Amino acid sequence: MAGVDTSGLSGPPEVRTATLLRWQADACRELGSPLYGDLLTRAAGDLIAGGPTAEVLRGHLDDRLSSVLALRLLGGAHALALSGQAPELAAYYPSCGGRTESEPGSPLAWAALRRVLAEQGDSVRGWLDRPPQTNEVGRAAALLGGLRFIAADALLPIRLVEVGTSAGLNLRADHFRVPGRAGSYGNPDSPVVLADGWLGDPPPVSRLQVVERVGGDLAPIDPLTGQGRLTLTAYVWPDQAERLSRLRGAFDLAERVPAELRAESASDTLARLTLEPGSWTVLWHSIFRQYLSETQRTELAEGVVALGMAATSTARFAYLYLEQSRQGGCPVTLTTWPGGHRRVLGTAPAHGLPVRWLTVPRR
Repeated sequence: MAGVDTSGLSGPPEVRTATLLRWQADACRELGSPLYGDLLTRAAGDLIAGGPTAEVLRGHLDDRLSSVLALRLLGGAHALALSGQAPELAAYYPSCGGRTESEPGSPLAWAALRRVLAEQGDSVRGWLDRPPQTNEVGRAAALLGGLRFIAADALLPIRLVEVGTSAGLNLRADHFRVPGRAGSYGNPDSPVVLADGWLGDPPPVSRLQVVERVGGDLAPIDPLTGQGRLTLTAYVWPDQAERLSRLRGAFDLAERVPAELRAESASDTLARLTLEPGSWTVLWHSIFRQYLSETQRTELAEGVVALGMAATSTARFAYLYLEQSRQGGCPVTLTTWPGGHRRVLGTAPAHGLPVRWLTVPRR
């Protein structure tokens, strides 16, 4: 659904937005959150009926699909539950110590959410003007595999640069663990375990030495602060325990492994980026491109080409990304310079796990 605009939908704004909420409900169910699937379906009906959902979303009914309005709405309510300001709703959110309802589609959780929208709507509305900051740790499985392909091409130290970095959690990916039948990686004591993260032909075995970690984002989040952690946790779906566990483990690693975060656009990150002799410079992003305008996408592409043209056999450049495809799924795509050799290494769902690696000829 990335990049689709609400202008392609028919009917008045309320009807178009209700359709978007239902589309997101289906996506949540497919990605393992029946709770959010049910809540968004009910929110769509409440919007059409002119209930509290309509008032909270007022002024945002023409937002693009790629802005994922539904997840901004639920993120604001989740933050209230996590911070103890919505205890009735928290009772149905496992992320807050609550329990989901035993009967699928039972209305109790929706009744609690509807009251939050009615009584604390201004607080939730404050989350609608910012893009979701889903620093999804599972996507690091694609990054780690890609880094192994890169290191197999040339065993050099890696300077890791991420655009749309959010809190920079995946800049610490080399400290995560990926156990599984299709190969494994990492310290057995790592607090972040990407269980069964790799399927198919495993990435080549190669040693990773990350010597620099830099992330750029228009509004980076500090994962070492309470507010930063609340924001990041609020965007994780409350009935997905494994995602929450990975996120909390990444918080622990962030305290031990420093990374530089810069408040800047992707084009600004590329403009100040230079290649260094004796190393790989790896530019990485994941489920980020949908938030860019066409102009910004062009600037990103032009910046990548310029860096590729500057690469040499000793100052190498790699462009690695996990982004949604119009054909479905999210290809893991790697291009390396000098030479501009492009490979699709595998595919993954939007949250990153599992990555199904393809049989890619070794260089």
